[in-house]
Amino acid sequence: MATMKTGYDAKQLKLAVLIDADNTQPSIAEGLLDEVAKYGIASVKRIYGDWTSTNLKKWKERLLEYAIQPIQQFSYTTGKNATDSALIIDAMDLLYTEKLDGFCVVSSDSDFTRLAARMREAGKLVLGFGERKTPKPFVAACDKFIYTDILREPEEETQSAGKGEAKAKAPVQDFKMDKKLRALLVQAVEDSADDSGWAYLGPVGQYVTNRQPEFDPRNYGYRKFGELIRSCGWFDIEERTSPTDPGKQIYIRKRQSR
Repeated sequence: MATMKTGYDAKQLKLAVLIDADNTQPSIAEGLLDEVAKYGIASVKRIYGDWTSTNLKKWKERLLEYAIQPIQQFSYTTGKNATDSALIIDAMDLLYTEKLDGFCVVSSDSDFTRLAARMREAGKLVLGFGERKTPKPFVAACDKFIYTDILREPEEETQSAGKGEAKAKAPVQDFKMDKKLRALLVQAVEDSADDSGWAYLGPVGQYVTNRQPEFDPRNYGYRKFGELIRSCGWFDIEERTSPTDPGKQIYIRKRQSR
């Protein structure tokens, strides 16, 4: 399976970004491509929909700006199955004809669950992007799943919040009362720890992502995993220096009961 980047990587992963226009808001375009850039190069950027429809007018305005190739798919029947099928067929063609390291599937539709699983079976990195209503099977089929509300442009986020939609940042008190999250983090630390109980932060974060693809500290109002760990109060934290690394390495262990 293609390696997920956690920082600078000498080998830039070549990724295909495939967007379901019927299921995605154009306000995430910039944030989406910025997020993809953290993992590699968007070698292929395609978006699928019926471009004769007025419903995709706002997406049309973004295509040239971000060099996204529109793929026309007429709606032969009521619903969006035709668009989904076109995306899936293209993805399989790319899998066998292009030397790609991974795929970014942008949709909240469960129809792409099997596609994501098939790409992973082929050893490809699969990044999913969708709304919080995305069915769990599709989320779990991806290596990493990012909720698109944290990628929206600021003005769009403000408008959505005014309409009562879910905000990108969860209240801190809810985060600290999340027993499932606490259990997941504690298990990650214990499984990554050495004999003294200390675990390096990097492997802990990777363990959490492997167990819960949709985990992202930004869902809880924090930019980085380390910031969330420092805030939660569940762990002792120790910064260590290394003769081979000029920066400080963060180690954590489960806080002992006093």
